[in-house]
Amino acid sequence: MPLDMQSPSSSREPILTARGLTKRYGKVVALDRCDFDLYPGEILAVIGDNGAGKSTLIKAISGAVIPDEGEIRLEGRPVHFRNPTEAREAGIETVYQTLAMSPALSIADNMFMGRELRKPGLMGRLFRQLDRPRMEAFAREKLSELGLMTIQNINQAVETLSGGQRQGVAVARAAAFGSKVIILDEPTAALGVKESRRVLELILDVKARGIPIILISHNMPHVFEVADRIHVHRLGRRLCVIDPKAHTMSDAVAYMTGAKVPEEMKAA
Repeated sequence: MPLDMQSPSSSREPILTARGLTKRYGKVVALDRCDFDLYPGEILAVIGDNGAGKSTLIKAISGAVIPDEGEIRLEGRPVHFRNPTEAREAGIETVYQTLAMSPALSIADNMFMGRELRKPGLMGRLFRQLDRPRMEAFAREKLSELGLMTIQNINQAVETLSGGQRQGVAVARAAAFGSKVIILDEPTAALGVKESRRVLELILDVKARGIPIILISHNMPHVFEVADRIHVHRLGRRLCVIDPKAHTMSDAVAYMTGAKVPEEMKAA
């Protein structure tokens, strides 16, 4: 039975839970009765070895994969996402490692991709003209809130930005529309030291706004720096949840690779 070594106060209810999630691909079991809990205002890191099933878990939560069994609850209510659009509409935003941005489009266009604002009245309804001034003002406001207005021109193409700036725009987009949960998939994987530092600061800024974050990462120093709790995923299920203040990076790696068994599991 997976163990939570650092449970938040029982007075707090999780904002997002999963119980008994199972996903099979033929004979391969990607998720094996997996449980998951995310609490309000926290950064929960999800770590696991390659093939552990953490990507499938995140895809199930974000609507990209439909589980064969199990239940997901958002704010205590069962949800059944059939696609990522439904998850987004429910307030769950995901920033994938590939960023899912269109390099040739502007920053403002990328911020509103798939949810463009139309002009009011006949021009918007009939001729479907975009309300660019309102989109640009909104994009500038959201970038400013997260300290990203080193980007001078809101209409410049995303392909002209650095890797860190692109990641910043993707996170700002998620923070602008992710009213309940933000999922970040390897946000610093392709960045240098300086840009990684800025993205970590950005993650903490988003947390300070009260939005809970699920952080998937292989970078243990980054995980231990920003995470409130660490969900260790192994063999398709949650092995344990640990407190980064009470465990070392070596402990976390040993748990997720199977080199070490959590003490609480030995006792059980």
